[in-house]
Amino acid sequence: MLRHWGAAFAGLLMVSVPVVAVAKPAIVVEAKSGTILYSEEADHKWYPASLTKIMTAYVTFRAIESGALKMTDKVVSSKQSQKQAPSKIGLPLGAKLTVRTALKALIIKSANDVAVMLAERVAGSEAAFIARMNKAAARLGMTRTHFVNPNGLPVAGQVTTARDMARLARAVAKEFPQYAKMWAQPSMRLGKRRLRSYNGLLRSFKGADGMKTGFICDSGFNVVASATRDGKKIFAVVLGSRSSGQRRIRAAKLLEHGFKSHIWKTLFSASTIDSMPIDPKAAPVRSIRKTVLSWQCNPGLVSRSRSRRKGSIVRTAARLKKQRKRRKLTPQARARRLAAARRRAAARKARRQTVQRSRARAAKARRTAANQ
Repeated sequence: MLRHWGAAFAGLLMVSVPVVAVAKPAIVVEAKSGTILYSEEADHKWYPASLTKIMTAYVTFRAIESGALKMTDKVVSSKQSQKQAPSKIGLPLGAKLTVRTALKALIIKSANDVAVMLAERVAGSEAAFIARMNKAAARLGMTRTHFVNPNGLPVAGQVTTARDMARLARAVAKEFPQYAKMWAQPSMRLGKRRLRSYNGLLRSFKGADGMKTGFICDSGFNVVASATRDGKKIFAVVLGSRSSGQRRIRAAKLLEHGFKSHIWKTLFSASTIDSMPIDPKAAPVRSIRKTVLSWQCNPGLVSRSRSRRKGSIVRTAARLKKQRKRRKLTPQARARRLAAARRRAAARKARRQTVQRSRARAAKARRTAANQ
């Protein structure tokens, strides 16, 4: 019996840690208990990029809960909001949105201008809203996080960790489940425009239901992803991927790992997000700009990567073409091909005979001329 238990436990250990090519901050957490299902550099500081908007939404939700704000209230496009870099919806000065629409644009489109519009409406000014963000972070135990703006655009001092982002995601899901549909929407309509989410997991991963992606050159591609299966909700935080595709693949692998391992992790009393000690070797924030596959950050690196990918595609197409030629044919196709081959052979034979007759006539003519 012990031998069987040992073998089973060894098998679980073999699938307990996803294989990754390059170590970057990541954490997988069971939503209800906070059990850590996987952790890698979870306390290393990182640039949050648009993951910042999860906190922006959280502070706005709290303002609605307190009665200070309603979903039907309006937010206004200001000069400050118009200064924000993309991604944005680009409203003219003085244009208005309801709080409900603004939250959807913030979460789905990741609109930087809308983040400022909400901040000014909720707290009266962007600075006052940022103070609320940092106060909320402290209350949630996000001890290694600091916010400087409400949208995550590049600015010195704006940092977080994978563990802190998981704390925030759990708080949003627990305190404001009524807004779950916003995080799960893959797109929205704004006037005649359809705005799509950058979170590809919503369209490709079974059970995916949120939350938010983020990207700036210094951070690489970040995501806080959530998925629910059989009533069990899992969060995966991935920071610093080189491309959006790598981000999506790694997050999907970590979520899948979480669903496979959460039972035995609970049985063997794994650490929780609050009980796990802070890593004494946790590194300060650093930029990975030079390795990011993005035209915005490294156009030369992207060109080389695409050239290699194009060469691979050409080789794959040639291989598939050979395979199609070698594949087994049906009797009818084989008969048609044989008939065509016979026609080609007959035509070649007829051409050879024509040439031979022509040469024979020419030789005869030369002999006749010589005898005369």
